[in-house]
Amino acid sequence: MSNDPGPAAAPEEGVGGGWYVDARCTNCDVARQLAPDVIREQDGRAEVIRQPRNEAEQQQLYAAAFACHTRSIRHPAHRLTPDLDPFPLALDDTVHLCGHNSPHTAGANAYLLRRSNGSTMMIDTPRWSDELASRYEALGPVTDVLLTHRDHAAHGRRYADRFGARLWIHEGDLDAAPDADHVIGGTDPVEIGAGVTAYPLSGHTRGSVLYLADGRYCFSGDSFYWSRTTSDLEVAASVTWYSITELAASLARTAPRLRFEWVLPGHGDRKRLPTEEMTRRLEQLTARTRTLQPQPIDFTAVRW
Repeated sequence: MSNDPGPAAAPEEGVGGGWYVDARCTNCDVARQLAPDVIREQDGRAEVIRQPRNEAEQQQLYAAAFACHTRSIRHPAHRLTPDLDPFPLALDDTVHLCGHNSPHTAGANAYLLRRSNGSTMMIDTPRWSDELASRYEALGPVTDVLLTHRDHAAHGRRYADRFGARLWIHEGDLDAAPDADHVIGGTDPVEIGAGVTAYPLSGHTRGSVLYLADGRYCFSGDSFYWSRTTSDLEVAASVTWYSITELAASLARTAPRLRFEWVLPGHGDRKRLPTEEMTRRLEQLTARTRTLQPQPIDFTAVRW
């Protein structure tokens, strides 16, 4: 499988003819999450600030290139061949990052959650590819595809059918996956499987859900994320499609029940902290969110 995106515009902003980010960049932040030493935000987009100085930085750039949903991270002399693809990328011994973010989910991150019985769950969806599905399945048979909300549902049915897995979504966003196998209702937590619970968290969308696993991992969708700008948990108040007021109420109802070390969002950065510290920050985020007022949608206002 070749993931080379083919010809593109000349690297007018490249550094010394090497790695560069082309004009298709949507400033989704994924590249900066994966290559923080060499890619930064400048003028509302990702830019390569210098060429890699060692093998570790070169690998960062390959990871960013394979994850980028517009295939904007490029090198005029390097093709993105399968042997260079680091995905699925282990974050620890339980969670892998899928990479290969999809333009149909606005470039959202997706994850694989390994279970003690050898099976795996997929949380949200990367771009569709049968060959990618085989890569993901190599970690263990995928039993469930868990959608956090409508924006990330694009390839859910296709992956679920490929894996022979069950597809989950909340009733509030059911029109985005009307053929889901399991529909989460109301506001009460729902057990998905041993150690995995869905918590409805209406706000970003009507049917937003977060998934808590093993008291360690919080797959938060787009409900909240880790911001490098503020070094804290944040909500994307300027990109709340349904209701920031409802999100505040959902957090007030749900946050006291959550204990986790990892926040693993769809958009925004990941972070691991001691459980007590993460709990404190989530309490503070809940309090801050109560003070927020509705505002027009503005992607440029998100504090990555």
